[in-house]
Amino acid sequence: MESSGVGASHTISCGPAARAPHPDVQFLGGGEIRGPDPAGALNSVVSRLAEFAPVWQFREVHRLLIEAAPERVYRAIKTVTARDIRFFRALTWLRRLGRPGPLGVLNPAPDLPLLEVATQSGFLLLADEPGREVVVGTVVIAPPGAARSVTAEQYRKLAGSGWAKATMNFLIERRGAGCLVTTETRVQATDDRTRRRFRVYWTLIYPGSTLIRRMWLRAIKRRGELRS
Repeated sequence: MESSGVGASHTISCGPAARAPHPDVQFLGGGEIRGPDPAGALNSVVSRLAEFAPVWQFREVHRLLIEAAPERVYRAIKTVTARDIRFFRALTWLRRLGRPGPLGVLNPAPDLPLLEVATQSGFLLLADEPGREVVVGTVVIAPPGAARSVTAEQYRKLAGSGWAKATMNFLIERRGAGCLVTTETRVQATDDRTRRRFRVYWTLIYPGSTLIRRMWLRAIKRRGELRS
């Protein structure tokens, strides 16, 4: 299924088509969301996503040009808060059906860096290269009785039935005096039953997920381009 045309903000593709942007990467059929690409916005830097998510069935990609040096953009990525991201708290409130809960990505403190909140509440910091890339990941479905808490190495090697993991990055590439920032999310399910289970969830959350990631990039842009 594809949605496109004048004024379209994203494209969703479903099916078994193979996607191979990297020789070690496989797309096994699921769902894909691509935000609008700035002119000439092809990634020229190899992301470390391929180390932790070389195979996926669900994927979301968004890019934005930012007029700031890589170091400033990296600091903005690391310091953006939930309050900075328009609609974030409203959408996460809807995601948790208005129920209170522990501090975490779906219920963050409004003025703490969002990536800091994530890595203190179930996300693993998988890669952190100043001025270049941040990669985080989390187990979203685990087999009955299995612990969701894993190390980065265990996360990379997750196998066996019943697992699904979501890996997300922010990749910075210098473009002239500024940068192209890409955020990509890949979700891998380790078996067909788990993939079908996650597809239901993905179908429900992708509109809000797309909006959050676009607003997240805009928040990074505002903070990165802010001149003190």
